[in-house]
Amino acid sequence: MPEPSAAAAGAGLRHVAVIGGGPAAHRLMEALASRGLQDMRVSLFTEEALPPYDRVCLSKRFEDSSNDLLLGQPQLWEHPRVSLHTGTEVTAVDPAAGTLSTADGQTIGFDDAVLATGSSAPRPPITGAEHIAVYRTLDDVDWLTQRVKQLTAELGRTPHCVVIGGGLLGLEAAGGLKGHGADVSIVHSRDYVMSAQLDEGGGRTLNRLLSAQGYHLRLGQRPSALTVNAAGQYRYMLSFPKSSDIAADLVVAAIGISARDELARDAGLTLSPGGGVVIDGTCATSSSNIWAIGEVANYEGTCMGLVAPANAMAEVVADRLCGGAAEFEGFDTAAKLKLAGLDVASFGDTLGETPGALEVVYADAIGGVYQKLVVTDDAKTLLGGVFVGDAGPYTSLRPLLGRDLPAEPAAFLSTSGGGVDMDLPDDAQVCSCKDICAGDIRTAVAGDGDAPGCTDIGGLKACTGVGTQCGSCIPLAKKVMEKEMVARGVEVSTAMCEHFRHSRAELFDAVRAAGLRSFTEIVEAFGTPADAQLNLGCDICKPVAASMLAAMHDEYILADGRGSLQDTNDRALANMQKNGTYSVMPRIPAGEITPQKLAVIAEVAQDFGLYTKISAAQRIDLFGAQLQDLPAIWTRLVEAGFESGQAYGKSLRNVKSCVGSTWCRYGVQDSVGMGIFLENRYKGLRSPHKMKFGVSGCARECAEARGKDVGIIATSEGWNMYVGGNGGATPVHGQLLAKDLDDETLVKYIDRYIMYYIRTADRLQRTARWIEELPGGVDHVYDVVVNDSLGIAEDLERAIATHVERYEDEWAATLKDPEKLRRFRSFVNAPDSPDTGLSYVLERGQPRPATAQERTAAEAGHGPVLLAGPRIPLRPGAEGSLAQEKVEVI
Repeated sequence: MPEPSAAAAGAGLRHVAVIGGGPAAHRLMEALASRGLQDMRVSLFTEEALPPYDRVCLSKRFEDSSNDLLLGQPQLWEHPRVSLHTGTEVTAVDPAAGTLSTADGQTIGFDDAVLATGSSAPRPPITGAEHIAVYRTLDDVDWLTQRVKQLTAELGRTPHCVVIGGGLLGLEAAGGLKGHGADVSIVHSRDYVMSAQLDEGGGRTLNRLLSAQGYHLRLGQRPSALTVNAAGQYRYMLSFPKSSDIAADLVVAAIGISARDELARDAGLTLSPGGGVVIDGTCATSSSNIWAIGEVANYEGTCMGLVAPANAMAEVVADRLCGGAAEFEGFDTAAKLKLAGLDVASFGDTLGETPGALEVVYADAIGGVYQKLVVTDDAKTLLGGVFVGDAGPYTSLRPLLGRDLPAEPAAFLSTSGGGVDMDLPDDAQVCSCKDICAGDIRTAVAGDGDAPGCTDIGGLKACTGVGTQCGSCIPLAKKVMEKEMVARGVEVSTAMCEHFRHSRAELFDAVRAAGLRSFTEIVEAFGTPADAQLNLGCDICKPVAASMLAAMHDEYILADGRGSLQDTNDRALANMQKNGTYSVMPRIPAGEITPQKLAVIAEVAQDFGLYTKISAAQRIDLFGAQLQDLPAIWTRLVEAGFESGQAYGKSLRNVKSCVGSTWCRYGVQDSVGMGIFLENRYKGLRSPHKMKFGVSGCARECAEARGKDVGIIATSEGWNMYVGGNGGATPVHGQLLAKDLDDETLVKYIDRYIMYYIRTADRLQRTARWIEELPGGVDHVYDVVVNDSLGIAEDLERAIATHVERYEDEWAATLKDPEKLRRFRSFVNAPDSPDTGLSYVLERGQPRPATAQERTAAEAGHGPVLLAGPRIPLRPGAEGSLAQEKVEVI
């Protein structure tokens, strides 16, 4: 784009040249435009072909190759005093002459220049570094995506990728590669990942969560060389000074940032010894007409690769250029990991380095949750926080950094139930990317004179800019907006997410009425206008849509592209465990099983080296199965008459029963027979949350039926039906719905109750919470189920009858179709070799995952002997199941 003439730009106007096209540069342009540009015209120069885009959300490009991540509104670049120069590299800056030079030979004058050149992605200083790819730009993401696809096609197997760097960018790169089917190892120089943002407790918890998702971790080490392994099975070999090599098909570096300060250096500006242009509190450099913002700017010896401080610097420079006196207050180091399936966040003084600081910690190693608050010595003022596994409190707490907490610190952690309902002060920052406070949101809700206020997230985004960059502030912004709406007597929307204006129940009815059968059809019919065009979605609406479609049509859960809508467990038709293997749980209706079937389970467990455990649901759980072994395991089980127990799905898990009148001298009804009938009737039926039933043969209640979503207790006259019982962290006793029912009436009522719940409950809402939130509670349920007050009883019964008629076991269907079996390809180096990333210890005669301490001890040559599970299933009756060999842990 040519430089506009003085007449076109406005004769005599002050010219500000912005060099760089990242988020910091864009924020500066927006900040100047919002101030009316006053007496200036502004030109932005970026060497990339696109206008400024959101590097913070690069991982979204992995998910959707059409997402250009462009920042802001295109109208900004149409302003008569704004010039955008894409594909234009600035090669030199002359502060004394007030000119800059471009690669295409132009020399352009300026009154002020702002360096927003960002950073480059360095490669480790090792031999062979030229073969290492990087993760920094849209082009990098596109190349990596295509490379994984190309390697998969060329090799005929799952490619193995190594990511060097376990920080934010490294984990995002690893997640993107894994999402495209690669097997991923993460190499990090510290003993735990995200070491710049997390303390040791949080980092080691994240280590375990990553391992459970199938990532291989090589920690506490730096690579020493990369060699091309031309004759080998793998393209590269990454070497380490003190441990074995890692074979790889692709190596990617994400080891931090290297400030792009070459323009500043050549212009004679003062640089920091560690890199970056030195700035003061006004973001001015050593030259009076040159400013620096973002990752290239070094403030008090630090360059920071986070968007919040970059945006804060941009606001300071915009204010200064317009005659203000703003100053940069230092770095906001808050960070949130954008990696599907992992909830990680931190802010403030994460290490408790403030004198007198106290730490309040909640750690659940089994559940994979670590939360820590750092407070002053009087336990009142919040200094920082770390959240891994459950970052729910992060959005509400971060704005209170440096403020007094409204309750005891422990009240905000998961051990207390998840936090405190509080009103944020008007000046509490909700969105650090855009510097938007709670008061700004309340003002937007109130409106301005004749202008209506914002009453949905889309309107709030457009009005304030909240959530338009990284998006992590959306939950808190929505909460502040809705509380203000309630205070003003405005009805609060029940929209499921920003992509749909409907609640789950409304969307269920709409999709059912329209007869839709795919997520694309649902988005096109009912999505918000922008998303209907782009066919977008999120982690909220995609699984909901998949569950609804399965419940309506009783089709294979992963059919017609629905696999991409599901979480890891549903995609694998198995539950992923902490070491990345899976558990297998065949259905054992009501806990009744023949000796012949018990023998089959025993043989499978022996032949595949699986740990066995009788579950609380009266079933036998087999742990330690690898993804590629699941079809072979299920072949054996299906041939023996087993079906999927769907312990991985939001559906009926099990029906627990006592032995009943068949054997027990106290039993008054056949609880086993009823339990088997009910489990076979409702198995596979997808629902908003998991469901559990219980059937007790007498009032002694040995099956604990009143703690279940549907509880059946025998009486001498028939069956009493209880609803809305839940176990878990907040147990609820079921409430009596009807009593002394015969078999036919009982089943009819259960049909109505279950289908009414499936159609009207919110996402992830257990039956107890659903009944609590229904107007009229259990009395309303009684009217619908028993009295047919809504006139829908026949429709509800018919829906269940259709499900029973169409039901097909998911694993049986998978085994029939070679295309369905493709998703169970090996994620290891070779399908016929041991997976050396897994190690076990024999305990009480069974294999269990080795602990980190046991692995460390084994590597040092002492401690227990570690065992590797078999990679090839043995024939029935074959000798042995575990290889008695030392294994190396990656």
